[in-house]
Amino acid sequence: MVTIKTREMKWVAVSLASSMVLLTGCTASQDAGPAATASGGVHSEQADQPVAAAAPPELTTETDWEAVADTLESEGKLSGETVYRVTFPRRDLNVISEGVAIEPGLALGSYAAFSRYPDGTTMVMGDLVVTEDELPKVTDALQRNGLGQTAVHKHLLEHSPQVWWVHFHGTNEDAAQLATGVRAALDETATPPAEPAASAEPGIDLDTAGIDAALGTEGRNDGGIYKFSFARADEVTMDDRVLEPAMGVTTAINFQPTGGGKAAINGDFAMTHEEVQPVIQALRAGGIEIVELHNHVLEDEPRLFYLHFWANDDAVQLAQALSEAVKAHDVKPAG
Repeated sequence: MVTIKTREMKWVAVSLASSMVLLTGCTASQDAGPAATASGGVHSEQADQPVAAAAPPELTTETDWEAVADTLESEGKLSGETVYRVTFPRRDLNVISEGVAIEPGLALGSYAAFSRYPDGTTMVMGDLVVTEDELPKVTDALQRNGLGQTAVHKHLLEHSPQVWWVHFHGTNEDAAQLATGVRAALDETATPPAEPAASAEPGIDLDTAGIDAALGTEGRNDGGIYKFSFARADEVTMDDRVLEPAMGVTTAINFQPTGGGKAAINGDFAMTHEEVQPVIQALRAGGIEIVELHNHVLEDEPRLFYLHFWANDDAVQLAQALSEAVKAHDVKPAG
C-alpha cells in the first residue's frame, strides 16, 4: 500500500508541474501580444508592414514614342497618355471559320503595346497572328531579341488556313530595342505594311442601339467591326508594375456583321479563377461556343485567365447572352 501511495504522489506532482508549465506558457503568450501567435497564422508584425505599391506607368506623349514608330514602320495610338499601342492587321490572310470569312478586325489583328515606368524601364506586351509555317520562325526571332513567349494558342474554332496567336512580353531601358525585336518577328511573317487611316469608318449593318442596350454601354465602329472593351475593376500588376487596360488585360467583345441582323462574335473574357465557371455557364446558356481557356501572361496579379468564344447568330440576342457573362465577372466599360 505504501508503494502505491508513493507512485500516486509522484504522479500528482508531475501533473501539477506540467500544469504550471502550461499556465506559464499561456501567460507568456498573452504578455507577448499578437506577434507571439504569428506561427499560428493569426497575426504577425511582418503582416503590419506596408506592402510596396506597384509602380504606375509614366505619362508620355506621341513624341516619346517616335523611335518605336520608326522601328516598327507604323504609327501607333497613345491611350491615356500611358500606353502606346501599334496594330498590324493581317489583311493578307483569307481565313474562313465556320463558313464565315474572318475580317482582320474581328480576330486577325496583331499588336504591340508599350508602357514606360518610373525606373526608366519600358515594357512591351502583345499578340502576333501567325500561320503554322511562320510560327517556328517567329518564335526564334522573339527569343533572339530578348522577348519571351507567354502563350501560344487559338482564338477560333475550325478554320482554314490554320492560324496561331503568339503572346509575348519583354522589358528594356531602350524602347526602340524592344521594337526591334517585334519588328524582327513581324519580318518572319507576311504581315502587310500599315495603311493610311480611312477618312470615314464603313457602315455597320447591325442594330447597334439594341446591342448597346443589351451590354449597357456604347460600342465603337472599328473598320466595320463593332467593338466593346471592359476593364478589370481591380488593379492588374506584373513585376511590381501596373498594367493599364490598353496593355491587353481587358475583356474584348467584337461583332462582325454576317447579314440579316446576324453577327459573328469573337473576343475574350479576362477573369480570375473564381469567375471562370460562372462566365462559361452564362455563355453556354446563350448558345455561345467556348473556343479556348488559357493565360496570356505568366506573372500577373491577380492571376487572369482568358476565355475566347464564338457564335454567329442574331446580334442583339447574342449581346443579351454576352451581357450575362459580363455581369459574371468584375469589370467595367473601358470607354
